[in-house]
Amino acid sequence: MIELMFLPFVACVVLVGIHVYLGLHVIERGVIFVDIALAQIAALGYVVAFALGFPFHTPASYLFALGFSLTGALLLALTRFRSGLIPQEAVIGIIYVVAASASILVLNFAPSEAEHIKTMLVGNILFATWNEVVKIALLYAGVGLFHFLFRKQFLQVTRDPETARALGIRPRLWDFFFYASFGVVVTSSVEIGGIFLVFSLLIVPSVIALLFARRIATRLLLGWTIGVLVSAAGLAASYRYDLPTGAAIVCAFGGAAILAGLVKWISGRRSST
Repeated sequence: MIELMFLPFVACVVLVGIHVYLGLHVIERGVIFVDIALAQIAALGYVVAFALGFPFHTPASYLFALGFSLTGALLLALTRFRSGLIPQEAVIGIIYVVAASASILVLNFAPSEAEHIKTMLVGNILFATWNEVVKIALLYAGVGLFHFLFRKQFLQVTRDPETARALGIRPRLWDFFFYASFGVVVTSSVEIGGIFLVFSLLIVPSVIALLFARRIATRLLLGWTIGVLVSAAGLAASYRYDLPTGAAIVCAFGGAAILAGLVKWISGRRSST
């Protein structure tokens, strides 16, 4: 088991590293479904490339998906309205459902469409190669370094865009940088992990960390620990019961979220008595 699952586990660790950090930003911005929307846009890019004759997991299909993701990032940056009249979650929902529907329409003209939709949803992390894992690790390290160097701007725009504007920081510009780097990550993540797993890695560890920690450094450490442990549990369940790997990991994260909620509720009741 250890030899068979070691590489998928390493892939999960790499995915956890960047997605937990981005997840903390996403939750604080209140744009919970931005990941699944951008992932779906990237998937649409892969589908369009496939329909034009470029197989999945090729440089051409990746460039198509990246181009679609960056276009989605620009759209998200431009639709953060200052008035708050239209919640950005509404825009994100529209983007997601249109991208998903467009993917189905495009695949209608391609062979074996059902199998490729399944691949986009649940991924193929069990069949990841060392070459793929090393490439995304280097890519994510670059994105992480970019966010570290400009962490003050990113955090200020995430937490208080109006104050950021008063300080001379341009929220829309930094929104674009955030969503563009997010799109670069998601384009690679969805290819190896699938939309469902990528969304779970982004949201669940961050939500659990927010339940039990206040400082961002503590939240990161807690989120990373949870992400790695739950991924390992999902992989073990997948091997033990011969289950689809991506779906098993996603369900493991669902179970972890329920367990964390119960622990928080029980500890809250005890502290109030």
